[in-house]
Amino acid sequence: MAIKHFLQFSDFTLDEFEYVIERARIIKCKFKNYEPYHPLEDRTLVMVFEKNSTRTRLSFEAGMHQLGGAAIYLNTRDSQLGRGEPVEDAAQVMSRMCDIIMIRTFGQEIIDRFAANSRVPVINGLTNEHHPCQVLADVFTYIEQRGSIAGKTVAWIGDANNMLYSWLQAAEVFGFHVNVSTPKGYEIDPALVSPGNARYTLLANPSDACVGAHLVTTDVWTSMGYEEENAARLTAFDGWIVDGAKMQRAQPDALFMHCLPAHRGEEVAAEVIDGPQSVVWDEAENRLHVQKALLEYLVLGKAA
Repeated sequence: MAIKHFLQFSDFTLDEFEYVIERARIIKCKFKNYEPYHPLEDRTLVMVFEKNSTRTRLSFEAGMHQLGGAAIYLNTRDSQLGRGEPVEDAAQVMSRMCDIIMIRTFGQEIIDRFAANSRVPVINGLTNEHHPCQVLADVFTYIEQRGSIAGKTVAWIGDANNMLYSWLQAAEVFGFHVNVSTPKGYEIDPALVSPGNARYTLLANPSDACVGAHLVTTDVWTSMGYEEENAARLTAFDGWIVDGAKMQRAQPDALFMHCLPAHRGEEVAAEVIDGPQSVVWDEAENRLHVQKALLEYLVLGKAA
């Protein structure tokens, strides 16, 4: 199988995503039934972290272990990457010693350069521009809870960040629509959206973005790397909290998602994230299952 990377959501076709999602369903069933499944026995995942993580590290490390393989954690502070080793050189070395690599870093160009010099598949565990693994888990969660996401409406309430850009790519692949409401000054960067993407609508009022939505989702107001902007963001995002009133404008059976960690009383009200429409804990768990399916597919290809 030719080397296949997962650096942004648009890297896979609908057929590939449907395969991975079905594999995730099967693998999750095995997990719930305590059925051992070790297709990646004697295979090694290297995880490179330049940004802190809870869910990404735990889901990849536990997932690789559950698939029978081994996961090695590298933090750039503790490796030669943190001392100025070129990304290209690190990719050449690491990819000769393992079977697949996951990177959580800052700029997308870093992971692009790494993948261009890697002999094994590379997965984007998060960059400033994209978070494809999280959105894959979110799409899987919606399908698991409500069926096909094609033709549905997703409401995005918050700034134009890596989550939103991955949601916009997912909308093109799966055929759903995204209502986007961002505060002034935190709008979409056209350079990060494909020119022909007609799968989203911009709305100034976050409440209007929720009208008729089948899924309402948001993220923290201050993402990693933007902490110095926190005070300004708290002011600019006033009114962008996902509260009960906004959820009432969505479909009666609408779901609420958040990639976590969450700040109750800022981007989401406690009544929403802890309420009956919230699936944030299923969403978090599903990172484990979709990434196991992703690891299996990238290392072994499609099962016979």
